[in-house]
Amino acid sequence: MSIFHSMNTTASALTAQRLRMDVISSNMANVDTTRGKIVDGEWQPYRRKTVTLQPKGGSFSTMLSTAIGTAGNGQVGNGVKVSRIKEDTETPFKLVYDPSHPDANAEGYVEMPNVDPLREMVDLISATRSYEANVTVFNANKAMLTKALEIGK
Repeated sequence: MSIFHSMNTTASALTAQRLRMDVISSNMANVDTTRGKIVDGEWQPYRRKTVTLQPKGGSFSTMLSTAIGTAGNGQVGNGVKVSRIKEDTETPFKLVYDPSHPDANAEGYVEMPNVDPLREMVDLISATRSYEANVTVFNANKAMLTKALEIGK
């Protein structure tokens, strides 16, 4: 195990949380975008995107076996990575009555993106708190390594 292993692990979490914040920002920026992309020859509203994270070192059972000493190389975790960014196809678009809108259908309804600003803000706060916690861990690790180097003088 490298002396910088914990810093690399924390850095991977910082990168993943930063990407999560970027995706959430994109969702918030497109909350009123009625022309997100063309599907089957017609414009569809923007679809909310979500980030899926997974551990870099394998499954939970593998890491648990390594942690209790029954398998592996003694290295418990290798950090986290983004496994995919996917569109939320399960949440339906919102219908808003606005007959003057250029994208209104024959009944006067406009399909709006499936982005809920309240949900996005909760996700953003969660990602921000995770990012801040990892910065704290990184700084604590850096302080411990500095003290270890001072002991060696």
